[in-house]
Amino acid sequence: MEIEAFIRAIPDFPIPGILFRDITPLLKDKQGFRHAIDLFVERFKARDIAHVVGIESRGYILGAPIAYAIGAGFIPVRKPGKLPHDKLTEEYALEYGTNSLEIHADALARGERVLVVDDLLATGGTAAATGRLLRRLGAQIEAFAFLIELTDLGGRAQLKNGEVVSFVAY
Repeated sequence: MEIEAFIRAIPDFPIPGILFRDITPLLKDKQGFRHAIDLFVERFKARDIAHVVGIESRGYILGAPIAYAIGAGFIPVRKPGKLPHDKLTEEYALEYGTNSLEIHADALARGERVLVVDDLLATGGTAAATGRLLRRLGAQIEAFAFLIELTDLGGRAQLKNGEVVSFVAY
């Protein structure tokens, strides 16, 4: 099954000049969605991962079923103002602006092995900020895993501490 057949390109979203890769057709196709999750599970099921860390928001859609399938816990990394408990915050740059991410300060114990999951790797800012948050908590980043990678944007170079895996490249 070709995952690419379920990913549509939306020009000028969210701002002019951005070509957005929309995974909602993949998510609505039960076999396509299962295949996408299985790609991650097959790659990481034997890696002794304690937690899958999902980056808001499409990282949750992929990360939660991956965590379930590999027997790991799930930890959300959220945009500001969404977490109710003590948290750490990290700023990052997007290809079209800036933002910040937060994680609960008690989300992980020092040394726990984590897999970071998101739908897309572009410039790497969001994933790199997540990596910085996780390192501040003392996590061991096993890998950063993405369904899609936009290779021309060089995001892989931003991710220094852990393997970088993607299944579809544009």
